[in-house]
Amino acid sequence: MIRFTHTPPSSHQTMNNQSPITVPRRRPWPGLFASSSSSKALGTWLGEDANCMEHLLVHCANAIESNDATLAQQILWVLNNIATPDGDSNQRLASAFLRALVTRAANIGSCKILAAISTAATPSSLTTHSFSLMDLAAFVDLTPWHRFGFTTANAAILDAIEGYSALHVVDFSLMHCMQIPTLIDAIATRFEFPPLLKLTTVVVAAVKHAPPMLELSYEELGAKLVNFARSKNVSMEFRFVESCYTHGFSNLIQEIRVQNLIYGPESKEALILNCHMMLHYIPEETLNPNPSPNFDMSSSTRSMFLKEIRSLEPAIVILVDEEADFTASKMVSRLRSAFNYLWIPYDSMDSILPRNSKQREWYEAGICRKIENVIAEEGIERVERLEPKTRWVQRMVNSKFRGVGFGDDAVSEVKTMLDEHAAGWGLKKEDDHLLLTWKGHDVLFATAWVPC
Repeated sequence: MIRFTHTPPSSHQTMNNQSPITVPRRRPWPGLFASSSSSKALGTWLGEDANCMEHLLVHCANAIESNDATLAQQILWVLNNIATPDGDSNQRLASAFLRALVTRAANIGSCKILAAISTAATPSSLTTHSFSLMDLAAFVDLTPWHRFGFTTANAAILDAIEGYSALHVVDFSLMHCMQIPTLIDAIATRFEFPPLLKLTTVVVAAVKHAPPMLELSYEELGAKLVNFARSKNVSMEFRFVESCYTHGFSNLIQEIRVQNLIYGPESKEALILNCHMMLHYIPEETLNPNPSPNFDMSSSTRSMFLKEIRSLEPAIVILVDEEADFTASKMVSRLRSAFNYLWIPYDSMDSILPRNSKQREWYEAGICRKIENVIAEEGIERVERLEPKTRWVQRMVNSKFRGVGFGDDAVSEVKTMLDEHAAGWGLKKEDDHLLLTWKGHDVLFATAWVPC
């Protein structure tokens, strides 16, 4: 739970420069708390603990879901006054959730009055920014959020390709191959005669416009990677494949299977599946609003995808993702889970960037989009369906994979990388898995798997 210091009201408060609920900040609190028992309880609670934003957001979410416009407007009024989009990290986090709740009222059609307010005064659009390749590299280097996965995956790949004359890396990631230059460099350094590197990057049409955006086309990106590999005396082939996560990347799986048949086992080619914060976009079982009482998790799209991957006999599968659960069918439960996880990127940004930083604005715009998707969208449109490590581990085991640990070299490399970042980032090991932490809280997990 994150607590906030309530600053006495002064002037007007805006959200993204446009307030969905325009009220003077010095106006007394609405005299609506006495209108119902729930309002009385809220008024009493606020008097005792005005600092707890999570409780305010949960009360507001419950009011919106029950179509209680009067209560929802009261709480939104309070939130709009104290959850400032340009305040400290906690206030910015709450402001993002406030925006998402108002958007949900409009999208879902509940709480009709709030939907009308949202339509009449829609907040300004979230910042979008297209990066150059160099700027994106610098952006990724701000925190270990992606570097943790890159470092652990590269270490596992290097160990897995010993004795192979070629490796085929299938890259499931939204990070525009930012991991690959360091992999190329490591291959060139480690092997006297580097193996041929084949790279297939997966472009998912439904999320390809998700941040961060890159100015280059994939054709241009591939050409630059091939030229970089050549400069390191590494032979490289590049291709990108558009695929659909809603069908478990079935067309991609078929293409990989065809390639395996063409080259055959005598090719000494290692197939590497590098899954970096992408698999949680595959629909999971809670997307079915009326699951069978005897529903088997192993029959879900995610589990079927993993079984298809297993049938390809990969040399190794690396799975890195965020350690959170955004799959609850009830929006209020998702709000609690998201609020108690997504404070981490806001808090970590405050440790390295000033409040007027454009980089921080771009970074947090991406988190805002995630929050809006988790809170304001439903059905197939809600793509941010994170699952915790324990559930992914069970899926992998059920799909006939066994975990392989990360070696001492991998652990040492991660620790060295973390030394380059702000104090607060840490590393811990659970069984064969590694976890990135922020101030002791689990952030990301990295796991590596081979066929049983």
